Amino acid sequence: MPFVIDKFFIEKKQRLFLYIIKELGYTQKEAQRLIAKGRVLQNSEVITKAGQEVQGEIEFIHFEPTTKGLKPTYIEKEFVVFDKPSGVLIHPQNRHTPYSLIDELKYQYGKDANITHRIDQETSGLVLCATNKTSERDIKIMFQERDMQKTYLAMVHGEFKDELVVEAPLLRAEDESAIVRMVVKVDERGKASKTSFKPLKYFPELDMTLVECKPHTGRQHQIRVHLFHVKHPIVGDPIYGQKEEDIVRFLDKELSQEERIKLSGASRLLLHADQLEFELYNNVYKIKSDVDFEKVSLQLLSM
Repeated sequence: MPFVIDKFFIEKKQRLFLYIIKELGYTQKEAQRLIAKGRVLQNSEVITKAGQEVQGEIEFIHFEPTTKGLKPTYIEKEFVVFDKPSGVLIHPQNRHTPYSLIDELKYQYGKDANITHRIDQETSGLVLCATNKTSERDIKIMFQERDMQKTYLAMVHGEFKDELVVEAPLLRAEDESAIVRMVVKVDERGKASKTSFKPLKYFPELDMTLVECKPHTGRQHQIRVHLFHVKHPIVGDPIYGQKEEDIVRFLDKELSQEERIKLSGASRLLLHADQLEFELYNNVYKIKSDVDFEKVSLQLLSM
């Protein structure tokens, strides 16, 4: 379990954040953030004020990474790239999440290593991770300035005949529907969003097309929503292209795998982060996934 509870005894009354800095080895910023997140308890009550004076026994909840042996496929001194399998979370959803990619990164490269961007749990493929605080800052600036070109592969429903650029603003809905938990939709009130699509191969026996996707902006669920918008939803997507009652059942984990396959075409989202291109520290990188996504997709669809 990544989150563990340790007990410590503070003999002399002192400010909590100073104890965490001096005795547990965290920076002031880290100590204040951990306290604000409710990671310190005394007498079963959460302490939320960093400057509060404490004495006696405290409970400290902290992240202790575990490993399942997943190794990065590309390694540099300042960063590494993992080829994430579908189903693996990027970060824990809560304290009871047993495993996520951040476990592997911090287990192998220490507590200062961090993931610099996200892909969905069911999306497979490349994730760029910094190995230290400096490169984390520089890589995140690179993302903010859109100096990163990402290429995805998606298996979509129907015959996708021509290259297409979709420029449709995306809005995360804030309505009262139960569907609010996931909805991102095309809406003129949303943020500008742009994705280029190129059909690679049509499979007539499946009525599906392998499509190359290049997002020019980085909105949540951008590729999924844009493909649904042009009536080519991604195979295996349990949300975009489905009825609201089925979406809610999926989110509540009440939709069986058999039902999901019948509704969406596959047991997982057939979307893969295939390639990263960027310049960092005066070097140009073009990193491609080792996964043969077409082969993986066809194997899954034949099961």
